[in-house]
Amino acid sequence: MSVYRKHGKPEYHYDFIFHGRRFSGATGTSNKRQAERVLDEKRREARERSKQAASFTAEGPMSLEIASSRFWHEVGQHLANSDSYFRFLGWLLEHFGKNTTLDRISDSKIAAMVSERRADGVTNATVNRTATVPLRGIMTRAKKTWKVPVADIDWSRHLLREPKERVREASFDEEKRLLAAMRDDYAPAVRFAILTGCRRMEIVDLTWSRVDFFGKTMTVVGKGNKTRILPMTDAVRDLLLPLRDNHSTAVFTYKAKRTSKQLGLVRGTRYPITMEGFKTAWRRYSAKSGVENFRFHDTRHTAATRTLRAGNMKVVQRMLGHEDITTTAKYAHAMIEDMRVAMETANHTGSHTGAEQDASKDLEDKKKSA
Repeated sequence: MSVYRKHGKPEYHYDFIFHGRRFSGATGTSNKRQAERVLDEKRREARERSKQAASFTAEGPMSLEIASSRFWHEVGQHLANSDSYFRFLGWLLEHFGKNTTLDRISDSKIAAMVSERRADGVTNATVNRTATVPLRGIMTRAKKTWKVPVADIDWSRHLLREPKERVREASFDEEKRLLAAMRDDYAPAVRFAILTGCRRMEIVDLTWSRVDFFGKTMTVVGKGNKTRILPMTDAVRDLLLPLRDNHSTAVFTYKAKRTSKQLGLVRGTRYPITMEGFKTAWRRYSAKSGVENFRFHDTRHTAATRTLRAGNMKVVQRMLGHEDITTTAKYAHAMIEDMRVAMETANHTGSHTGAEQDASKDLEDKKKSA
């Protein structure tokens, strides 16, 4: 059966089997010749789909277009920065050409790619993040998971040197100024960030079902959809308790300032905060605080540094959800500073009791002001 009419119906339908799979549907016409042309087009589409499906699982040379598409479906779409990652993959396709096979992407071509991306006037970190790292991810997965041939690449020669990430800690005075300047409905989310070191996305996605007041724990979902359990301190408990009646699901909410039929908002009603709304509120109100050179990610640095002073590196690693403790090592400056204070005190401590007491008091005063 190819094209046919159903009983009493003027419109033709098509029906055929290709590689064991059945394809059928309406042609949208009562003219047999036109229906046969639709059938030919549907058969061509079936052949193309079959060819594309085969290329997804082929063990021979794979085009960058197929590799990018497969990487997106398996990895990219699940990343926290998936929207940006989609653009990165598009740039790679435009640069190399979608039909270029992975085994033809050599060190020389990657060096040229890095050079072109740098010519856009972006930072080394941007070159790495938007071009080199995504391409490395595709080619590494192709080699190790898909078992398709790729060129032997020395990635260390292509990753540009980046400045070490700064660690900016808010003083307690700066914290007060930030919270005082923040809109009342967004201030609890900022305070929560400073207390726990949670990322913005972890705060936005936090629901009451993952908050256990009885067990004094919270479960947050971080990068890569990985969960971790955080203890609920007294300060966090005092922060969250007044928020319980604001919304049945979301922990952190905002109050609509005006009614909008287009957005489905009713003035005075509470709605879950969104990533974009949180970003806008932070940008607008943190600027009014007068605290300089402080980004939202610095709330995470602040929580980590303060916790490290009272704990150890492993505690901070678990709190932040770092898989590798070397990522946490950038906060070691807090421990080094305490060591410096202690060593200076020890070096200036005399043999008599009064000097020891004065040095001990000096150490305590420095720790309190740190």
